[in-house]
Amino acid sequence: MDRYAVFGNPIGHSKSPFIHNQFAAALGEKLQYDAILAPLDGFADNWHSFVAAGGKGGNVTVPFKEAAYQLAEALSGRAQQAGAVNTLYIDSKGKLCGDNTDGIGLVADLQRLGVNLQGITVLLLGAGGASRGAIGPLLDAGVKQLVLANRTVSKAQAIAANFDPCVSACGYADIPLQPYQLVINATSSGLSGERPLIAAQHLQHCQLAYDMLYGAAPTPFLHWAKEQGVPLQADGLGMLVAQAAEAFYIWRGKRPDVTPVLALLQQQLQAV
Repeated sequence: MDRYAVFGNPIGHSKSPFIHNQFAAALGEKLQYDAILAPLDGFADNWHSFVAAGGKGGNVTVPFKEAAYQLAEALSGRAQQAGAVNTLYIDSKGKLCGDNTDGIGLVADLQRLGVNLQGITVLLLGAGGASRGAIGPLLDAGVKQLVLANRTVSKAQAIAANFDPCVSACGYADIPLQPYQLVINATSSGLSGERPLIAAQHLQHCQLAYDMLYGAAPTPFLHWAKEQGVPLQADGLGMLVAQAAEAFYIWRGKRPDVTPVLALLQQQLQAV
């Protein structure tokens, strides 16, 4: 039986085994998918041991996405843009290939939510790896202009420099006053019960506030966005399932239906 796994540290919270085993059952694919706790300084050795034992591919989560990027012998355009890898696989020639499905997962989830990305202006908050991987797929999907705001402006500027002039960078206090139809929080502020400190006026024209984090309750950013009158709010659970579906497609050549798996995960979160 083909083996796959997600590598991370910590890893006990990962929903990837549940998601991929649901995909496999729905599509009649016989495979084994596990969660592997890799030592902080031993990801490469851990991966090689996994492959030696018959591993065919894997997902990579915090804090190993950059290490996976360095380990891969061939990188997709998406991985190169992101500077990080979250999906590894061995190709037909035995070469280790790295891809990044985070951004394409975000776009797929936005489309599931009914967002028309063609020609819109997006405000993206945070300049970490999540933002870096999202910008290219958002532009490919038709976003006209993207403003990347971050507490440390130099980090945002370094990312924006990799893209064409329709991507600009600024600090939270210097966000241009213009209509943003979509505002995405790619920071981890919600983990500490906070939100990015941006002015409410930037939500005035926003149709959807999206937070890449997810939980049983709305994140502080989504709660605030609702208070400001934003019509729709969504967390990142759909993005998690959609990026997993893209990885499954890369490995198995079959595209799973995310809807039933997302519904099951939402039920699990509400039951906690």
